[in-house]
Amino acid sequence: MQRTGGQLIADVLVQQGVDRIFGVPGESFLAVLDALVDTPEIEFVATKHEGAASIMADADGKLTGRPGIVLVTRGPGASNAYAGIHVAYQDSTPLIVLVGLISRDDVEREAFQEFDLKAIFGTQTKWTAVIDSAARIPELLTRAFSVAMSGRPGPVVLGLPEDMLRDIVDAGKLPARVGPVQGAPAPSHVAELATILSAAKSPLVIAGGETWDEAACQNLADFAENWNLPVACSFRSQDRMSALHSSYVGDAGLGINPALAKRIRDADVLLVLGARLGDCTTSGYTLINVPVSDQKIIHIHPDANEIGRVYAADLGICSGMIPALSELVNLAAPDQKPGWSGWTDAARADYLSWSTPNTSSHGPVNLAAIIGYLNEALPEDTILTNGAGNYTVWVHRFYKHRRFRTQVAPTSGTMGYGLPAAIAASLRHPDRLSICFAGDGCFQMTLQELATAQQFGARVIVILCNNGMYGTIRMHQEKSFPGRVSGTDIVNPDFGKLAEAYGIATARVEKTEQFAAAFDAVAASGKSGVIEVITDPEDLTPRFSLSELRASAQ
Repeated sequence: MQRTGGQLIADVLVQQGVDRIFGVPGESFLAVLDALVDTPEIEFVATKHEGAASIMADADGKLTGRPGIVLVTRGPGASNAYAGIHVAYQDSTPLIVLVGLISRDDVEREAFQEFDLKAIFGTQTKWTAVIDSAARIPELLTRAFSVAMSGRPGPVVLGLPEDMLRDIVDAGKLPARVGPVQGAPAPSHVAELATILSAAKSPLVIAGGETWDEAACQNLADFAENWNLPVACSFRSQDRMSALHSSYVGDAGLGINPALAKRIRDADVLLVLGARLGDCTTSGYTLINVPVSDQKIIHIHPDANEIGRVYAADLGICSGMIPALSELVNLAAPDQKPGWSGWTDAARADYLSWSTPNTSSHGPVNLAAIIGYLNEALPEDTILTNGAGNYTVWVHRFYKHRRFRTQVAPTSGTMGYGLPAAIAASLRHPDRLSICFAGDGCFQMTLQELATAQQFGARVIVILCNNGMYGTIRMHQEKSFPGRVSGTDIVNPDFGKLAEAYGIATARVEKTEQFAAAFDAVAASGKSGVIEVITDPEDLTPRFSLSELRASAQ
């Protein structure tokens, strides 16, 4: 059977189980778009910006564990998509970006939108290549799936010259659907882990990263219960363990509970499951000494190169989380009750106190109380997304995740992530609520994707925290240059009218007590919605105000 390169792209994607592509149409890959006309198994979600397309694909990859797919054109199109590629690289998300390129005969002429794919993306991907021969599409595109999912997952970028996509070649048998290849702990490593852990007096688990599934999360919960271990989750990995579990002690991320930060410093053994121990999880590499820590570190990670990158591990185990937790859950706990029971109970009590929405606010809107309401009102399978900004500190501190894959957020701290991610989540799980938290600055980076939500039937509720400034940058500005405001104020549009223009529900909250009715009305509308929550600029974080920060810096 003869197929064009474009048709082979579609065939391989179907073979690998792809049902959705995110992108912005471009003339460089018209042959692929044409092939999709005859490929009902795949929906092409045409976004309004390539950056949003790559973010949606990243979110889809997080939610499914298989690569999200992006299709964009060369030059400015691919450059716009870079934001989501960077997220996928730092977040370890499986992602495949297909980039339409100039014709092969025009290479090195600086033709229209010509650019060097490998030079631009080579440092932020697991693999970047150009498919010069249509006959090699099944080989190279299938390889992309394997590379993106295996070991530490991440992004792959493949260039598709537009003339190659029109070439007609003989199509043979397609490679079978591939799955991730993950290492597993050796029995000797499991035994050594048990020995180190049994001798501990104040151990602590930090869980996060990728290669998890629901079974691995359940195994973590059971393992922690069997050994009575305190478990913290790394930055924006809070859905790896239910916040209701007696061993859950909070998140090691931005705005960390000072009591948890002290416990990490005071621990004698850290069992790190999947987390990279980056600067957000370690409070700028201050909770653990570099490179030799005061704590014994057992680091289990799917990428051997990540073990020892910053911290010298006392025991390094290269393994995915699924095989690792299947071993740990069967690890017999000590016959006698562990001596650290009081340590775990105290850590849990610290978390419960820290996560109770009892903080005050400077204005009439108390974000902590709003999150407290959502804890009670939202189903446990609700998916929460967010971008970057100080508003996220309230969400991460007070919202209690109870299920795996209910938190979809960038560990890379990317503004504008929340709305595209929520759209992707709604398309993937239309039966679940998809809630986007966004700041006014964050929201305006991708708000045009409200049109994408409407066009493709996604239903999202945006909780828009409007304080008229880039809050995180103002915080850092006031620390270093107190009282000298430059570039961090925002003049906003009328978000209510903007939402109405997109044909979605809208509400405005100026007092805490207005939120419940506003949320219920938008949720009952059956449409996407934007709930604008007016917050006081003084409420910089739940712990301190803008004025307090400025005064302390002077």
